[in-house]
Amino acid sequence: MAIRVLDGKVVSQIAAGEVVERPASVVKELVENALDAGASRISVEVAGGGVSLIKVADDGGGIPAGEAELAFRRHATSKISGIQDLQSIHTLGFRGEALPSIAAVAQVDMVTRTPAAASGTHLLLEDGAVMRREPAGRSPGTTLTVRHLFGSVPARLKFLKTAATENRHVAAVVSQYALAYPGVKFTLLVNGRSVLETSGRGQLAESVLEVYGAEVARGMLAVGEGDGGWEEPSGVRVQGLAGAPSVNRTGRGGLSFFINRRWVSSRLLARAVEEAYHGLIMTGRYPVAVLNVTLPPEEVDVNIHPAKSEVRFRNESAVFSAVQRAVRKALVGQMAVPSVAEAAPVYAAPSAYGTLTPPVPPAGGQPARPPALFTAALPALRVLGQVLGSYIVAEGPDGLYLIDQHAAHERVRFDVLR
Repeated sequence: MAIRVLDGKVVSQIAAGEVVERPASVVKELVENALDAGASRISVEVAGGGVSLIKVADDGGGIPAGEAELAFRRHATSKISGIQDLQSIHTLGFRGEALPSIAAVAQVDMVTRTPAAASGTHLLLEDGAVMRREPAGRSPGTTLTVRHLFGSVPARLKFLKTAATENRHVAAVVSQYALAYPGVKFTLLVNGRSVLETSGRGQLAESVLEVYGAEVARGMLAVGEGDGGWEEPSGVRVQGLAGAPSVNRTGRGGLSFFINRRWVSSRLLARAVEEAYHGLIMTGRYPVAVLNVTLPPEEVDVNIHPAKSEVRFRNESAVFSAVQRAVRKALVGQMAVPSVAEAAPVYAAPSAYGTLTPPVPPAGGQPARPPALFTAALPALRVLGQVLGSYIVAEGPDGLYLIDQHAAHERVRFDVLR
């Protein structure tokens, strides 16, 4: 077969396939654009699993009327200007691929207005071409309406799941960015029914409550308490919430990671969190955590995946250590620390085995005090090993613990009987 240059429409649809995998991909790109535009309110509406309708509206900065068409040209972007900017990405989007990719495989309506403009601009695009342009009324911000997704690429429709499954993927995207940006008010409508609504008051705990429910929210512990967060000497800072050991799941779906507030999938970070819970939850169970890792933009490469869902760290060990230590500190710091209290003098008292005799007073005539007793439970411990088949060696918040297995077993039996 002879070598030939592909038609521009074919090239656009091939390129769109790298960015627009499913309806949730469209929602992700549009939500990220809204966040980059400084939106404080983002509304998402889908119907028919996102194939029939996807509508994302925001109150961000909007697009100037003179640049509306330019926004749909491939690799047109306001977020970077040269190769040097790729070394320090500060925005969620930067390639200029989202809007043209969506327009290549769907019908797109856009109404946008900047705060300085007297009126907005309405564009209608089909197969990537502008079919209509006219003035339109709108408050500052942008509304993107996507209809008939993959209508011109029916082969892609065959690989989509059921509408219910696609709706769940959309809900996952909106939920993750609601956790990443608790200061933004998110609403999600699926087939006209409200699925998610966040307050946007800036409290991560509120977002967790709205996304996961009260039971999970009650069991979350603060990671990196305070404005500064947990920061390593390497400059890696970790903040967020992690569930108590009792808050766990059968899979890793409860782990949410954000790198400079970008939602990512990272095996490295998952391993770091699981290592922090080692010895605290059962094998086969996984924790719930919502963590934002902040580090200098030049220390992370976000340009390694078409959907920008994976990143590469310059110093993986520093990031791993920072996350593991921050979560572990939160876990052991919230557990009870054993305290020592003196017991009152023991005198004769009835017993199932007879009567206890009082302690013999010392020469001074005062009754002797019994030895101090532990009155609180042990903190969360990480088991390190066993010595001589009789002692458990564990790590705790105050150092090394040696536990007599025989005595521990007797105490467990005593508590059961009592």
